[in-house]
Amino acid sequence: MIFFNKDEQLENLGLGILDTTWAAFPTLARNQIALTWVVYDPPVRVNTGGALTPNAFWDHPVRGFTYRGVERIYPASVVKLFYLVAVNEWLEKGMTNTSKELERALRDMIVDSSNDATSLVVDILSGTTSGPELPTGPFETWKYQRNIVNRYYQSLSWQEMETINVCQKTWGDGPYGRERAFVGELLENRNMVTTNAIARLLHSIVGGVAVSSGRSQAMMALLKRNLNDLPTETEENQVTGFLGSGLTENAQIWSKAGWTSQVRHDAAYIEIPEQRPYLLVVFTEGKAQAKSQAILPFVSKLVADAIASL
Repeated sequence: MIFFNKDEQLENLGLGILDTTWAAFPTLARNQIALTWVVYDPPVRVNTGGALTPNAFWDHPVRGFTYRGVERIYPASVVKLFYLVAVNEWLEKGMTNTSKELERALRDMIVDSSNDATSLVVDILSGTTSGPELPTGPFETWKYQRNIVNRYYQSLSWQEMETINVCQKTWGDGPYGRERAFVGELLENRNMVTTNAIARLLHSIVGGVAVSSGRSQAMMALLKRNLNDLPTETEENQVTGFLGSGLTENAQIWSKAGWTSQVRHDAAYIEIPEQRPYLLVVFTEGKAQAKSQAILPFVSKLVADAIASL
């Protein structure tokens, strides 16, 4: 079962938003965008500081709309959300211990989207390190260890997690040595996720049921973006050219963006005064789309306008 109920009203609004976007950006192909949108109708059961038990939370129906939400797409830095939740699970279960360096890496991984920080986090999660190529036997062991995060998400038995692959580090220039061998000759073992999988993971964090209510709140604190006081490096602030850019200044947003020369993505939970809160994940693919700082803000503004109409 997918975690939200499909809904005719949202379906009509969502398809209208896509049609308007395609009309505005003729180079955006039908298969170069994927989207998942979840609306929290009153009584709102999210961002409450973990007031609900997991069972009560998951039993509470929410409605949503998705377009190509089950398509496997390279997530770029949005994968860091999966590593954030996994580290908190490991800490909660005593599978690893916290340290100043781990705390610093988690912050830099989410707030600044640092790939170097992510490298340490993946090492801590899997008990592996990057380095030269390995002989077959040790490499098999190493690969098994590196897939521990995949095994964790499979163990949740969430339908949305069945097809994802989250086992690779994120790179500036790309992988070398054993990491290059692990990605595969044709990159067939790259990280791959769906917008529905990201939406469910973010929904659990916002709902206060990812690992524990306290840990969910700590994760939310890292994901908070300030729309009024942005760092000047446009790519690095994860708002300019992303979903936050399409919002008015009185909105609040918790998000994780991802971009490469081939993709531009964002996943966000958004609260606008006097409106229903909502969750929006938008992935775009293709060189032109990756460069465009206009598409994601355009979609974000249309969704915000649609929310105002509900």
